[in-house]
This record gives sequence, C-alpha cells and structure tokens, in this order.
Amino acid sequence: MTIPVPALRARYELCEDLAHHLTEHCRNIHVDIGVDEQDVLTRCQQGLLTPDSGVAHNEAEWIVTRLAELLGWPHPGLSSPSNPHP
Repeated sequence: MTIPVPALRARYELCEDLAHHLTEHCRNIHVDIGVDEQDVLTRCQQGLLTPDSGVAHNEAEWIVTRLAELLGWPHPGLSSPSNPHP
C-alpha cells in the first residue's frame, strides 16, 4: 500500500513528536521507580499497540525504536558497536 507523500510526512512527524514527548516520561519511570530500561520500552510499545493509541503496529515499533535511540538505551532495532547491522 502506498500513501501520498504529504500523508507520509504527517505520519512521520506524528511518530517523531510522540517519541520525543515520551522521552522524559520514560526516563522518569526508569529513574524514579527503578523500572528496567527494556521493561519501560516494552510497556510503551504495549500501550502504543492498543487500538486507542491512534498509531499502526509498524508505527508503534518505529516510535519505540526511536525512543530508545533518543534515550540512548539499547534496543534490538538499533545497531551498536557490538551488534552492527549488515
């Protein structure tokens, strides 16, 4: 399925904004409550996968991967020096 470029750009901006919006909240959960980084990311993804979130499954995955990148947390979707993608 293809979508017009303006619609794609709007969805990208929504997902990027959401990832930025969630950074402080996730950091606080990790620091204040002591929840493991991966658990925080998993919980975010679970929330984003609900129908009420307004994002598609692939967008939820992208948002959580971007969130991990913004926070500097490890995530399977990100490459690292010890785990480079081909």
